[in-house]
Amino acid sequence: ETKIEGIEDGTLSAYEVSHQNLFDTKLVVLSACQTGLSAVNGSEGIYGLQRGFKMAGVDFMIYTLWSVDDYATQLFMTTFYTNLFSGMEVRDAFDATQTFLRNKVENSESAKRQEVKYWATFVLVY
Repeated sequence: ETKIEGIEDGTLSAYEVSHQNLFDTKLVVLSACQTGLSAVNGSEGIYGLQRGFKMAGVDFMIYTLWSVDDYATQLFMTTFYTNLFSGMEVRDAFDATQTFLRNKVENSESAKRQEVKYWATFVLVY
């Protein structure tokens, strides 16, 4: 694959993120599947996007560790933002959201065997 200098390739790398000034950014949410995983690509190492965002100055970051169900993601994000916009601090909103989802899944007969995959994929880094 040939890259043309000065033309954006459409891929956001950890290197590109780390060179941004995001010191006034309180929260970044990467809710797509496996956004917390990294591959070793050249000089980026194993840290990936989360390290790039932290180096750029972001206070809090939410990302996922594995593929997550679309409904679980929608429920998690809706609940998280509702908690956050009601005045909760980021950590409290995140904890309350995980507790809510865990309780919802534990009370669902169809999801009991796979309960962790619905709420534990979301990680808060600060």
